[in-house]
Amino acid sequence: MLATFLIGLREGLEAALVVGILVAYLRRLGRQDALPKLWAGVGLAIVLALGIGAVLTFGAYELTFTAQELIGGLLSLLAVGMVTWMIFWMQRAGRTMKATLEGGVDKALTTGGLWALVAIGFVSVSREGIETTLLLWSMVQSFGDAPTAIVGALLGLAAAVVIGGLISRGAVTLDLRRFFAWTGGFLVVVAAGVLAYAVMDLQEAGAIPGPFTPAAPIDPATGDVAIGWAAFPFGWAFDVSTAIAPRGPLAAILQATVGFMPAMTWLQVVGWTLYITIVGSFYVRGLRPRRPSTPQPAADPDAATKTSLAQQGAA
Repeated sequence: MLATFLIGLREGLEAALVVGILVAYLRRLGRQDALPKLWAGVGLAIVLALGIGAVLTFGAYELTFTAQELIGGLLSLLAVGMVTWMIFWMQRAGRTMKATLEGGVDKALTTGGLWALVAIGFVSVSREGIETTLLLWSMVQSFGDAPTAIVGALLGLAAAVVIGGLISRGAVTLDLRRFFAWTGGFLVVVAAGVLAYAVMDLQEAGAIPGPFTPAAPIDPATGDVAIGWAAFPFGWAFDVSTAIAPRGPLAAILQATVGFMPAMTWLQVVGWTLYITIVGSFYVRGLRPRRPSTPQPAADPDAATKTSLAQQGAA
């Protein structure tokens, strides 16, 4: 619940700040008449996110187990890709987001017509909505406790709306740079866990080799799929299911926060480790403050004159 609450809070606050910037700019321009169209775009984006969530939740019941696992794995990979892109996009575009949004509103009001504001509201919020839906759906599929996860996400979204409204009115001051830096790091860890779950889904579907395919190494002593170093790369890396119940609360907390499962394959462990190492290092590097450009020494206005006089003297 804590993990989905933080996801709902971060993604909801991003969307709330974007909408707050657009609303404040239109009011500053004295164009309150355009606000209904902006809210229409925001409403359509919310409907789209809810519709995708409903299709993913209820549309898979008629499929076979293999098809469900295959679709689940591919959608989880899509969620990881979207989350990764959004994390680095926020690092790069966050500093100029306000100017970009206000420029889009200016263009919509002058050349695109008021209906273009619907598109601005829709695009600005749907990006966060689709990302949040895919990420929450993948997490619910991984640890199964759907009601608790959904309640956590809704509480996070509600808190984001309240905080975003207070920030827009100047009633609350929040260090947004630090907030997005910490929650971005949390999302990197969550995305690594979703990636590990996607690998498990694809292995269960037989799309990639694993313990459920003929490529699995067999322990000659027990006749089961091997566990440990002897099982690398298509067997089980570890199995602590006897110590941590797969459906227990501890397993759910660990899986929702760091992507740990009581039994993980080698491909899951390798994928999780590579994602944390590569994406995490690039993310931390992006948090470092940029060095100010070295000021160039002021040009000596007499230099050219001196040079010219020297040349004339030499001549």
